Amino acid sequence: MTPESDAVAHESAARKIPGVVLIVDDQPDALALLAETLGDEGYTVIAAASGRAALERARIITPDIVLLDALMPGMDGFEVCLRMSSDPSLSRVPIIFMTGLTESEDIVRGFRAGGADYVTKPIKPDEILVRVEVHLERVRAQRQVDMVVNAGGRAALIADREGRIRWHSSRAPAYLRRYLGLEESVRLPSSVMHWIQQAEPASRPHDVVLEQSRLSIRMAGPADEEGWILTLVEFDDHASVTDLAERFGLTRRQAEVLLWVSRGKTNRDIAEILAMQPRTVNKHLEHIFPLLGVETRAAAAATALRAIGG
Repeated sequence: MTPESDAVAHESAARKIPGVVLIVDDQPDALALLAETLGDEGYTVIAAASGRAALERARIITPDIVLLDALMPGMDGFEVCLRMSSDPSLSRVPIIFMTGLTESEDIVRGFRAGGADYVTKPIKPDEILVRVEVHLERVRAQRQVDMVVNAGGRAALIADREGRIRWHSSRAPAYLRRYLGLEESVRLPSSVMHWIQQAEPASRPHDVVLEQSRLSIRMAGPADEEGWILTLVEFDDHASVTDLAERFGLTRRQAEVLLWVSRGKTNRDIAEILAMQPRTVNKHLEHIFPLLGVETRAAAAATALRAIGG
């Protein structure tokens, strides 16, 4: 090996993304060829000759990527893909279909089942290597984003313009379950979509109140032309109300009104949230302003936010 070729090989090895590849194909020759090709490139290979075996192996050792034959006896690749996509532990694993089917409806069927990509048979090893590396780069980037978000204690998600959740941090599903009743993080409810589609959702968060706590959904920015990045922040309203009442000598009801003023709610909004009349909210504010030493709603909101660290 020449110094030049050795340098190229070293650079290639440095760029290589280690990964576990699950290959699913009922043809022994194809399975052997792919296992050898990927194994020679440093990937860990798990082989399965049937759809059922593939699911069993994937649940024991979660793969980083799946190469899946579309047409197999018994459980075909489309069914395997659907089952993996609906399994929370496997739903984010990219699946590349391997198929001799070239009709557009078959390709669309694969994507609708949850496939990330497809290659046509007969298999070309060089093409497989490139596709695998590209998708593993995306997996690594997604994991890095997840780590960064979670390290900052933030829950976040990316939703497309139809409300389908394309990505979420590991903290997000618990909030979505508790506050929005979403057992599966698949699609945002209509109430959240209505807020997103307003003219300026970035200026006002969407709050979901549950007993004495609140989930504030905020627009962090566009993910791309087809979606948004949303952050989910949970607040303990009970603690905030107690703090405001004690700090400024307010009644608990006055403190509740002040809390919602600090979050940009109108008198009508606050009346609906606290089940009172708008004029009652206004009377509370007439007593709150002197106790805070302010004259305007904006000043009251700013004082409250400083007090509760908001």
